[in-house]
Amino acid sequence: MDGEGINQNTISDVIANVSAPDLDIDPKECVAPQRSDPCTIVIMGATGDLTSRKLIPALFNLYLNNGLPDPFLIVGCSRTKLDDLTFRDKMEDALSKAGTLDRSKWPDFAATLHYRVIDYENRQSYQNLADSLRNLDKKVNTQGNRVFYIALPPKLYISAAQLVGQAGLSAEETNGNGWSRMVIEKPFGTNLKTARELDRSLHEYFNEHQIFRIDHYLAKETVQNVLMFRFANSLFEPIWNRRYVDYVSIRANETLGVEHRAGYYEHAGVLRDMFQNHMMQLLALTAMEPPSRFEADLVRDEKTKVFQALRPFPVENLQDCLVLGQYGAGTINNDPVPAYRQEPEVNPHSLTPTFAMMKIYLDNWRWQGVPFYLTSGKRLAEKITEIAIQFKTVPHSMFRRTLGETIIANRLTLGIYPDETITLTFQTKNPGAVVCLRTVTMDFHYQQNYTGPVLDAYEKVLIDCMLGDQMLFWRQDGVERSWAFLTPILNECETCDDQANLLHFYESGSCGPQEAIEKLLKEENT
Repeated sequence: MDGEGINQNTISDVIANVSAPDLDIDPKECVAPQRSDPCTIVIMGATGDLTSRKLIPALFNLYLNNGLPDPFLIVGCSRTKLDDLTFRDKMEDALSKAGTLDRSKWPDFAATLHYRVIDYENRQSYQNLADSLRNLDKKVNTQGNRVFYIALPPKLYISAAQLVGQAGLSAEETNGNGWSRMVIEKPFGTNLKTARELDRSLHEYFNEHQIFRIDHYLAKETVQNVLMFRFANSLFEPIWNRRYVDYVSIRANETLGVEHRAGYYEHAGVLRDMFQNHMMQLLALTAMEPPSRFEADLVRDEKTKVFQALRPFPVENLQDCLVLGQYGAGTINNDPVPAYRQEPEVNPHSLTPTFAMMKIYLDNWRWQGVPFYLTSGKRLAEKITEIAIQFKTVPHSMFRRTLGETIIANRLTLGIYPDETITLTFQTKNPGAVVCLRTVTMDFHYQQNYTGPVLDAYEKVLIDCMLGDQMLFWRQDGVERSWAFLTPILNECETCDDQANLLHFYESGSCGPQEAIEKLLKEENT
């Protein structure tokens, strides 16, 4: 057979000449998949800090980016006696202070804002609210669709949900109602028992598909990107397991202290405030198996399997796997700050932890024997949330005689906030005649080459709630599995005779109680 009529290019030439398909997407198409049905957003606790700092700015920004339905209404509810105009003025002032007020667009948005006085524990007050909502709906025609955002202290969750239901506002497609959804913020209870009590109370009037349990960490772009990075690329997933990973570190450190939340924080502490929700979600995204399809319940099924695989914590030897700390006085950004015990509303003898480092294991095929270090604390040296995958060292070094025994292992870091990056460290030869290694970094900045609108976490969860998409919200089985793991730890920490000795004090502006941390890490290495 001769070569006539046959392409003589080599296979490599052919492959090199085949261009990859162009899958670039217009950034504007990634802001919102579609507009939701017309609806009324009812904010319970409208004069509170969450509304002015997060919810109204998020809703206004969605309005500016055409992310809200047409038509829509926002009805604020609170005990404070205000009228519509005063409420609008307060919200305008909040946006102005935040530097997010577009005065040319404000009048039209303000016209959608309404206010109703409500007694959170009075049934007739909710009946009056129901009548008012139906009257507003007749004027604007939001089709009876409503989102009830419970921006209240957790102790009011049950009464608010039940009285909304008793006023006939939870029933769907009846009595002039369209769909009805309730949004609650963490904490979802304070332990396994109270989490179940809350769930039973919510389900007296709301079905599971109507309940949206917010964890705003899940709505951060870089948190969502963990799944995309793992399961949309074939490069890392084959080595994302016990054969190649030495350990995983997940940390969420803050420079802020307890601030205005002392009343809540004294009873919660860092384990309830951060570990039951945010840290467990970051763990699940890092460790979960790939779902068969990218659908809400299938993704949450895999997360729940991670919580099921958590090895029971050795509560009889807490100090082997847990470090607790509390911040003392110190300096943050060159400014002196008080100790936790000196903060307003804090017991001067408080044993509430503001720092925790926990070593945990997952008993499953992928992660058996790999330690996961979860760390979170207040008043630390830097504000940072990241997931670090530390790979194992090379199994055999052929450079031993030239470079010595130690070669630094590869490390992959997924920066969540404020550094929204992905970095990979690896070894290369240092230029020059002498053979020696240097550690170099490949990095990617999340906003690189992106010019479209960027959604705040609260904007994303509000869009998803209006669309009825549960992907970024907790499901009750996950909540219960998480509490089932943490409740024995909390019980032991809060009832044992050795509480004071479990707590290590650290200076504000430091990296936490270093001596205790080093002891925990040393025990792992030995």
